[in-house]
Amino acid sequence: MKDSVIPARRTPPTERTTRDLARAAVSGWLGTAMEFMDFQLYSLAAAIVFNKIFFPDVSPAIGLIAAMATYGVGYVARLAGAVYFGRMGDRIGRKKVLYLTILLMGASTTLIGVLPTYAAIGIAAPSLLVALRLIQGFGAGAEIAGATVLLTEYAPSERRGLVSSLVSLGTNSGTLAASGLWAVLLATLSEDQLLSWGWRLPFLLSFVLMLFAVWLRRGLKESPVFEERPDVVDGVALGKTEVESAIATADRHDGDVLAAGIRQRKGKAFFLALGLRFGQAGNSGLVQTFLVGYIATSLAVGRSVPTDAIVWGSVVGFATVPLVGLLGDRFGRRVCYLTLTALTVVLAFPLMLLITSGSTPAVLLGMVLALNVSVLGLFSLESVTMAELFGSRTRFTQLAVAKEIGGILATAIGPVLAATLTAVTGSWWPIAAMFVAYSLITFVSALLAPETRGRDLVRLEDAV
Repeated sequence: MKDSVIPARRTPPTERTTRDLARAAVSGWLGTAMEFMDFQLYSLAAAIVFNKIFFPDVSPAIGLIAAMATYGVGYVARLAGAVYFGRMGDRIGRKKVLYLTILLMGASTTLIGVLPTYAAIGIAAPSLLVALRLIQGFGAGAEIAGATVLLTEYAPSERRGLVSSLVSLGTNSGTLAASGLWAVLLATLSEDQLLSWGWRLPFLLSFVLMLFAVWLRRGLKESPVFEERPDVVDGVALGKTEVESAIATADRHDGDVLAAGIRQRKGKAFFLALGLRFGQAGNSGLVQTFLVGYIATSLAVGRSVPTDAIVWGSVVGFATVPLVGLLGDRFGRRVCYLTLTALTVVLAFPLMLLITSGSTPAVLLGMVLALNVSVLGLFSLESVTMAELFGSRTRFTQLAVAKEIGGILATAIGPVLAATLTAVTGSWWPIAAMFVAYSLITFVSALLAPETRGRDLVRLEDAV
């Protein structure tokens, strides 16, 4: 065991200045913006051009399904990254892991921009695309979880929902940047220009953002909650055997604190978090990935309409996300979850009627409402609630894994399932039904979950 003595009392929280909080907030926002910019760039490319340049020898419907499946494989790598980097972040700290994840994401996204196409090297092109998606996903699997944990652990408890919502604004910023870039390309380039070289530009531009994010994180301080944890000695968490030895020699108070963290039966908080994640993840895959391709290929509207809708929805989201964060701090997490998911269930079919009407204003309105109510509002709540559900000893790992399993089951599989169901039925109603199903899972999870607002984040054990 390490040469250390567990203190008789919990040490006071490590002081952080307003400047430190601001740097952590910008770092979390920027890293998450980069993650979502990378993934939104890919999802839009998959919906608009990848079926033509990487899967050209199949019908448009099959090409769309193949492109969405390639989009989905990144989520398998994200789960591996969540486990690997999550455990590392719980053991050696949050900031070191976030430095590594940003490098992996940025490098792989940039390399997608220089890939040869199917016309140049045949089947090797989609194979290389999948390989880079796997690398990108491996880094991204812990990025948003790490940023969420770091910022939540930095924030004052009474404003935790608002401060943590900045991570969700990062997702919004990344979505807006990627959608804006694609909107400009679609508006200014011909079909031939877009397919020959235009699609590469957004991926190459992400390199500049990566350099800034890496520079910013070099000066980031560690989470004060991680440093205050009673099982952390000299910046590294004690292993289970070491903690058991410490319990045997500590006084009653410290022994109880440590025992609560390692002897609690895990699982309940994880499955509740997974259920809370399901609605946001599933709805995100439908709105930000599948519907973009569906509108572009199946409805009689301009090809820029779906990307314009995501851009406007993201702009509105800059008000939605902090507002939901504030409401969560004021009224609690559960009531906000129940309200947003119930609203999604009620609006699912009316929104799909708007989106599939063929009227450009109706499509824009339906997509903006769906993005803000069913995706961004829930993401604002998710940023803080999932972190509060878990104890500090395994918070990074459990949060990252819950997010990524939810992503695989809903965000990755959802667009492929939606593409298949709409092709088989020739109708939009399966999409509305999926909105309802995803949202009901989160509604029930919120009913079963405890209220976590104001919870002491240094505690090693889960909330339930």
